[in-house]
Amino acid sequence: MAPDMSLDRILQEITTATNLNTLHQTLKTGLPKESRDTILSSPLASGQDPLNILDLTQNTLGVLYILCVLFQMTWSITHHAFRAARLSVTNIAVHPQVITTFCATFLPEQARLAPERVTALAKGIYRYGLSNGSTSWAVQPLFNLLTRYPPDTSYLTTIHPVFLQACVVASQPSAALPILATPIANVSTLLSDLTYNDNLVYHYLGGVALAMLKRWADAEEYFEICVTAPGSAPAALQLEALKKLRLVQLISRGETTSLPKYAHSSLPRMFKNSVYTELINAYPQNIEKLHGLVDKEKPLFSADKNLGLIQQAIERAPRWTLRKLTATYVALGLADIARLVGIPSEDDVRSLLLSMIEAGEIFAQISASGTVTFSDPPPQFSREEVDSVLRSAQTQSALLEGLDMDMARSREFITKAVKGQDGGGMWPGPEEDLYAMAGASGPWAEDSMFA
Repeated sequence: MAPDMSLDRILQEITTATNLNTLHQTLKTGLPKESRDTILSSPLASGQDPLNILDLTQNTLGVLYILCVLFQMTWSITHHAFRAARLSVTNIAVHPQVITTFCATFLPEQARLAPERVTALAKGIYRYGLSNGSTSWAVQPLFNLLTRYPPDTSYLTTIHPVFLQACVVASQPSAALPILATPIANVSTLLSDLTYNDNLVYHYLGGVALAMLKRWADAEEYFEICVTAPGSAPAALQLEALKKLRLVQLISRGETTSLPKYAHSSLPRMFKNSVYTELINAYPQNIEKLHGLVDKEKPLFSADKNLGLIQQAIERAPRWTLRKLTATYVALGLADIARLVGIPSEDDVRSLLLSMIEAGEIFAQISASGTVTFSDPPPQFSREEVDSVLRSAQTQSALLEGLDMDMARSREFITKAVKGQDGGGMWPGPEEDLYAMAGASGPWAEDSMFA
């Protein structure tokens, strides 16, 4: 292809190509490197935008190149530094509807020929929404891109972390739930130019989105996946994930748990030297110290984006202290509970108790005199659980009955059983007749067998 080839000629190549692999190589390497971006970002000779001429579905590969060539950029989770083009500084304005339509209708088979362009498109969509103050707009096209591009969403792609970033920044964490519901089980470098960091960022942001929704158990799982990802040395993001993991555990459990053995051994040591260890050691009993620590380290906690989680943990601290009391005391007065929990008002303690009883977190009764009597939770079984146990029992019963019948048909077993009943000292040989050994009475009698 001549170095001075116009966009009109390229458009003809795109619309008439019968071999997509050849077209891909033409678009990728066939244009002069120094003028490729200029050519692909220019209008047609007629002044028309090529995106208005091309079929956004049938010409997926060509559209992808034209959309992406001028918004090559760099993107990171902590510093949004971009080298943007067509979607932000452009010779031809790209209407958002073009991007939305393309993401909803593109042909995945064509897009998979140029995975690096799909990555650039995803980052460009996010950048476009961010720069225009409408990150929420970017969520839907990114969702369509993510759900349509890989064979299924169990394949990790470079779109995953960008989509999660958009959901978190746009305060739309619930939009990520259909994606987060499918664990990552497959990785293919043919689908995406993946890096180690993509996995960390996706699971870290997944934990953030789930924590925003107060789905603590799920958030804990995602943060733990990020923290325990194997590597020669811990990444900075893994330490940040560990901080959030510990705070989520305080909120949902009232205490922290040990990391799996396969986590990098340096991480616990790095975390131990942080102020978060002091906070955990004071939790949940020492409310006064917790508040003092937050006041002292507020700039640090804010910079880590953890102040909201810490405040939620402190709000729940009295609940965890109260639950521990139920394991020690049978009955306590409201005044005693207020003192032990660190709540000055008995009315506030009563409200806390009632809310915990209603939520099923504790089992207790409050007398008119203000005495609280704790009790063990009553055993509760749902109808579904009972039916499941009965079905399991019936299955096991049928299995045992089958085994019993198989054993009853065993010549060796019958021989030994009958000889034992007769008190004989010698076992009959296998050549003896089964019915003769059994005799005319008992379960092997003719009237029993054929009844």
